[in-house]
Amino acid sequence: MINAMEIIETIKMIQEENLDIRTITMGISLRDCIHPDSKVACDKIYDKITRKAANLVKVGEDIEREFGIPIINKRISVTPISLIAECSDEESYLKYAQALDRAADAVGVNFIGGFSALVHKGYTPGDRKLINSIPEALRTTRKVCSSVNLATTKSGINMDAVREMGCVIKKAAELTADEGALACAKLVVFANAPEDNPFMAGAFHGVGEPECVINVGVSGPGVVKCALEKIKGADFGTVAETIKKTAFKITRMGQLVAQEASKRLGVPFGIVDLSLAPTPAVGDSVAHILEEMGLERCGAPGTTAALALLNDAVKKGGIMASSYVGGLSGAFIPVSEDAGMVDAVLSGALTIEKLEAMTCVCSVGLDMIVVPGDTSAETISAIIADEAAIGVVNNKTTAVRIIPAPGKKVGEIVEFGGLLGSGPVMKVSEFKSDEFIKRGGRIPAPIHSLRN
Repeated sequence: MINAMEIIETIKMIQEENLDIRTITMGISLRDCIHPDSKVACDKIYDKITRKAANLVKVGEDIEREFGIPIINKRISVTPISLIAECSDEESYLKYAQALDRAADAVGVNFIGGFSALVHKGYTPGDRKLINSIPEALRTTRKVCSSVNLATTKSGINMDAVREMGCVIKKAAELTADEGALACAKLVVFANAPEDNPFMAGAFHGVGEPECVINVGVSGPGVVKCALEKIKGADFGTVAETIKKTAFKITRMGQLVAQEASKRLGVPFGIVDLSLAPTPAVGDSVAHILEEMGLERCGAPGTTAALALLNDAVKKGGIMASSYVGGLSGAFIPVSEDAGMVDAVLSGALTIEKLEAMTCVCSVGLDMIVVPGDTSAETISAIIADEAAIGVVNNKTTAVRIIPAPGKKVGEIVEFGGLLGSGPVMKVSEFKSDEFIKRGGRIPAPIHSLRN
């Protein structure tokens, strides 16, 4: 039974502690849109998305109004376009990206994800064409997000794809240099990408997913921090218990919204993603949670241990609140989207190397990292390889969303706006990895992948 105190507590979380639903994401299968004529295929894609998602934004806004729960973004994910476009004879998949963008505009969503390829064990011709199309596709569209999965625990790391994605990221940055390399903020390189992730820029609708589904991503770092402020000096057992209880409440709200949206749209409920997604708003920071545990600054010794505790407690609390948990489900540490992370970088406490260590124990990876514009494609590829190795060996999702900002030097600030926030340019190792990246081939899967 819900009592009056719980209602008051939830209202306080929303009004004072930045509790919100980060996203309702509708996953849509485009497998029935495959056609050798690209114009026919694009028309079918547009028609299907606009039909399936016609009421998505309205339903989201209705739920916001009726329940008083902010829903920040309404999004769509689709079947990886490399699979849909492959039977066409197009050399570029640009028109497919533009069809997605038009459909997203027509239904009013914030982003559409799925301009994606899965190349963890090798390429098909369609994969190559899609990857080559990414820079121009992200330059000419506003709402399209792209992702490439190039490693899994079962298959190892496709180092040819790693090498290529460094070049793709550089080219995307150059094409949008006048916007602070904004295209790179809409591109994620994955290891062990989940098929039901509601968060951008890495969302796509996996081939094992249903025809249409609703997935929800929650947010609530501010709520967790406020809860910890009430138990200053308590031991870590108490800290973990407090985070668990708080994560339970946050996830319950996500479950409520997901089920309500599912019912109203007539679409099956998929998962709630437990990820604690921060925003640039003051008081909504994962870094500040870690500092509340006793760190002078995020990045200080002890940061990785604090993050490991946070991530585990969030999962333990969230899993009790919903039977269907998926996506990434853990704490996010995107630099530009987290006010506390930005402060930590500017103070010199947080480096790329420390962030890499932190990704061993939390969701995703090096997220919204701005680096100098003259960083080489090979260095970016090597950073991707390091993150992929962490994901593959630890059997978890890792990702890189890195932005080599043209003309920018270490310490300068790049403005992205909205949820993307602003990011300080971070120092990258001056030592080269060119010969390492040139080798290509595939790094074999780790021994523990042989589980059958």
